[in-house]
This record gives sequence, structure tokens and C-alpha cells, in this order.
Amino acid sequence: MGTLISSTQGLLFVILLMVAFSLWLQKYKVCRSLGPVLTVVVIGIVLSNTHIVPISHELYDSISTYCVQAGISICLLSMNVTELKKLNKEPVIALVSAIASVCVVAIVLGMIFAPRIIEGWKCAGMFVGTYTGGTPNLTAIATGVDCSRETLAAANAADYVVAMFAAPAFFKASKKWNKLWPYSFKPEELDDGETEPLMADKKWAIKDIAWLLTIGFGVAFVTTMIAQRIFPDTFWKAGRLLMVTTVSICLAQLKPIKKLRGNLDLGLFISLCFLATIGFAVDLQQFIGSAFLMTLYVFFMLVGCTLLHFLICRLFKIKYEYVLLSMVGCIVDGPTASLTAAGGNWKSLINVGLIMGVIAGACGNYVGIFVAYIVKAICGL
Repeated sequence: MGTLISSTQGLLFVILLMVAFSLWLQKYKVCRSLGPVLTVVVIGIVLSNTHIVPISHELYDSISTYCVQAGISICLLSMNVTELKKLNKEPVIALVSAIASVCVVAIVLGMIFAPRIIEGWKCAGMFVGTYTGGTPNLTAIATGVDCSRETLAAANAADYVVAMFAAPAFFKASKKWNKLWPYSFKPEELDDGETEPLMADKKWAIKDIAWLLTIGFGVAFVTTMIAQRIFPDTFWKAGRLLMVTTVSICLAQLKPIKKLRGNLDLGLFISLCFLATIGFAVDLQQFIGSAFLMTLYVFFMLVGCTLLHFLICRLFKIKYEYVLLSMVGCIVDGPTASLTAAGGNWKSLINVGLIMGVIAGACGNYVGIFVAYIVKAICGL
């Protein structure tokens, strides 16, 4: 069956419209809970499965080739290591616990599921990515391990995003929870009175966007060229991802780079353009018939890493606000963790949530690649 829109120009228009529409929908509470990433993927699934756009097209491959690494680099330019000074012992322990729990559970479950799933060892690393930085990290690691578009599409469809905006109010009101977890902030400690409202309009300059694009695509070009020369064919894409992450974080510490505005927003925009094409690649009939095990893997991983994380943090007597923000920062991203803090009226923790999410996203690329190859070695794949 033919599709309604199949030309390159038409598909570019559809992709940009999807991204713009997904961002516009964030003013509604339900869509904010889903986030723009899941929103754009769901729209893509609907459009391809109703034959409005094709499931595969050469444009999709071009976007994947030229945009993913640049988007990762631009996002990581927000990684200011001096901000780490704002984190005391408790949020650091919570963040380390969250990342370690994801890795341990992914390896254990990978030993069970990876041999039974097509490209299962790659999925292990990808799911570590999604639970240490959200869907953009899943996508980054997928490109690093050279995952097929079909597996990446199924992994995105199986990915499970939990809405936690109501959790602060629940924890605050639950007497049973407060009895089980008596460690928390006092109300006056959560109100700093100075934090600017989230999602407010930002002042940008065209030179900021120009330099961010130049740096992002420049890092992608240079690291690709070097990785192809120094790494073997079976590892160069993974090596490139590690190089992109490291080089971008190093560049982010330079004073001129720190002054550039809009990196997270621009990086998200580029990532959303790619993720729209991933939504297109999900064939629901094929997914329902073949991705049951992958869905089970994601479900048990989410439950397992959450329980392990809660156990570790309870033993260390970590305040539940830090526990929750570390979970949201890992499972979704820093901005969502900030919104979670704002939703609970934890004003003094809004920036802490953002920092935790950014750190988790940066670490996710490293640990995701590590876990993927560990599972591959253990399972002999």
C-alpha cells in the first residue's frame, strides 16, 4: 500500500511539524507527563501505521547519519563540572546508587534475555542508556553499538516512561510512606525564594545557535574521522560515542562555551527530529508479534533497578527528595527532574535535579557501552 507523503520535502515538513507540535503540547499537563520525546515517537508510530508516511526512507538514514552525534555533543555542552560543588554527599550517593542499580540489573537480566532477543546484548546497553538519561541516551548507545533500525524501533516502542509529577504530593501526604522513610527536608529548607520559573522564555542570539551547530557537527566530524582510523570495524561506532561524550564535556568547561545559550534546547530539537523517524520505523503488527520478550526485559529492569535503588538509599538514610530526583533524572532527564522538584514545590532542589539529570546522561553513554559488551562477553554472543 502506498503512502500519502513520500517525497523528501514533504517528509521534512512532517518531521519538523511533529517536533513543533510535540513541544507545543507540553503546555498541557498530560503531555508534560509524557514528555516531548515520547510524544513525538507516538505521533510517528501513528503516522507510519496509518500509511501517511513510509516506514523507511533514505531521508531517515541521512538524519541518523548526520544529526545524532551532533545532537549528543550539543546537549553535553551544558555539562559544567563546577556545578558539582552544589551536590553534597546525599545526592551524590543517590545518583551513584541509581546508575549502579541500573547497570547491575541490566547485566543480570541480560544474561537471561539477551540470548533470546535479536541483538539482545545491544538492547542491554540501550536500556542502561534509557534509564541513565532517557530516550536520547538509548538512541546514542544504539548508534554506538551499530544497532539495526528495526531493533531500535522495537526498543523505543518497548521503552517505558513513568510519569512522576504527582509523586512528590503522594510522598508528602502518605503517612505510611513517611513512617517507612522518615528522612526528608523540612519545608523551610526547600524554599530558596530565588529560583526562576521553569519553562520561561529564554534570551538567545543567532550567534549562539551558529556556534552550537558548528561545534556539534564539528565534534561529530572529527571524532568520526579519528574513530574510523584507530578502532577496529566492530568497535569504531562505540568508540566514537565515547569520544563524542568526552570531547564535548571537555569543551563545555571552556569559558566561551559556557557563555553560549540554548544548548539543551537545540540538542533536544535535533534529537527529536531523529526520534520522529524512529517512530516511523515501528510496525505495530510486527512489534506485537516479536517484541514481547523485549517488553518483559524493560519491565523487569525498571522494577528491579527501582527496588535496588530504594534499598540502597534506605540503608544510607538518604532523603526521599534526593531519591526521587535521582530516579527521574536517570529515567527521563535533568529538565524533567527539575519539573518534578517544581511540582513538589521543592524550590531549593530545582537546580539540583537538573544537575543530577545532566550527570546521569553523561555517565549513561559510558556505562551503556560497558554493560553491552559485558553482556556480550558473558553470553558469548
